[in-house]
Amino acid sequence: MRTKAINEVTLEFPSHSSNEGFARSAAACFAAQLDPTLNELEDIKTAVSEAVTNAIVHAYPDTIGKVTLKMRVCPGNVLEISVKDQGRGIADVEKAREPMFTTGGQERSGMGFTIMESFMDQLHVRSVQGRGTTVTMKKKLAARMKGGK
Repeated sequence: MRTKAINEVTLEFPSHSSNEGFARSAAACFAAQLDPTLNELEDIKTAVSEAVTNAIVHAYPDTIGKVTLKMRVCPGNVLEISVKDQGRGIADVEKAREPMFTTGGQERSGMGFTIMESFMDQLHVRSVQGRGTTVTMKKKLAARMKGGK
């Protein structure tokens, strides 16, 4: 059962590489309501950057498609972020999640999923060939007392 969100936002944008920075900044701004530490904020921005870059590079290698970024604040100070595309999909998700595996050529490191997994608490990848991929990540942020001390 899906947890009810306290707050959420959905953004859609074309798969232009220039929109990776937009998605990264939007995620940071949305996460700010949870009062993250600078390290938590950098982790979130890096994971979103990797997920969006994967959609841009791998889902739509020869065309411009739509990328959907959905962010939710859930109970317990949990931030849930999903990045969805309607691109070509991933033939073998388990293989794609292996470090150093890439279908993007020599200029790609093949570390995208590994990076997402290391910076977030949970990572789930769902993909159907020819229909697209959804990457869902969750991070529980440290609760801090309001008003100092």
